[in-house]
Amino acid sequence: MFQIISDGGCDFSREEAQKNEIAVIPFYITFDDKTHLKEGIDISKKDYFKRLVEDKKLFPKTSQPNPQDYIDVYTPFLEEGKDILSLTISSKLSGSHNSAEIAADMLREKFPHRIIAIIDSLSVSIGQGLILKEIIKMRELGYDLQETVRIAEELLKTTRVYFTLDSLEYLKRGGRIGPTTALVGGVLGLRPILQLEMGEVSQLDSVRGKTRSLKLIQEAIVAALKDEKDWVNLSIGHILKKEDATTFKENVENALGIKIKNPITEVGVTVGTHAGPGALAFAYCKSFSALTAA
Repeated sequence: MFQIISDGGCDFSREEAQKNEIAVIPFYITFDDKTHLKEGIDISKKDYFKRLVEDKKLFPKTSQPNPQDYIDVYTPFLEEGKDILSLTISSKLSGSHNSAEIAADMLREKFPHRIIAIIDSLSVSIGQGLILKEIIKMRELGYDLQETVRIAEELLKTTRVYFTLDSLEYLKRGGRIGPTTALVGGVLGLRPILQLEMGEVSQLDSVRGKTRSLKLIQEAIVAALKDEKDWVNLSIGHILKKEDATTFKENVENALGIKIKNPITEVGVTVGTHAGPGALAFAYCKSFSALTAA
């Protein structure tokens, strides 16, 4: 059996990772450009977002795991004689994938008889998490590493994430938009509706009010999945908005006529630094069984 490893972009909780025998390599957070904390190890999601809400002058930054971080996690499994499947956040959003590739290249010389497969999820957060869940299912059913990699690379092409934000302030803080755009959006009460597909973020719309933004996302989901709802895996994530996420989940379930089996996910700091508290996301991807049945 091969070992599954993911960077922290998957937003698996520590308990979920342990239950599924997944090794997670965390991202780093810094509040002062000097002290770098590992997410989920040195600081929890709850404490991180609490600081972000309470200190309006705070400008935290995130950075990807470095090659040595990957080497430190990969090596014990390789020494045990295990092959590795490593899933990363989209290479178009982070350098984590590059760090994983560098580490794998260095270790292949030391472990020439072991396989280290690196997959770029072209997604993040709950989208990356869905791909990871399908990989876990394949391993449990006895799929070998090569077949799992082949199917996973098809799965990621079917993955999409929709998300909306409470405020444009955090995008401004991170330099993703200008102060004028943030000011105008704040005055008008505009909420951007964004999507992530094949690693690229694009804006679908910008509307006034939370209710309207969630309604538009629901309509987009129903339109995209009405003929595929029995063949997809679905997930909902949030930042400090559990009640809104629960209501949204119920509304989507009613609209599609299905149950969303995955528990609601707390989005981590990799996305949360730029999205900010109040963000809500929905993701889907095809189940691996849909692709193998085809």
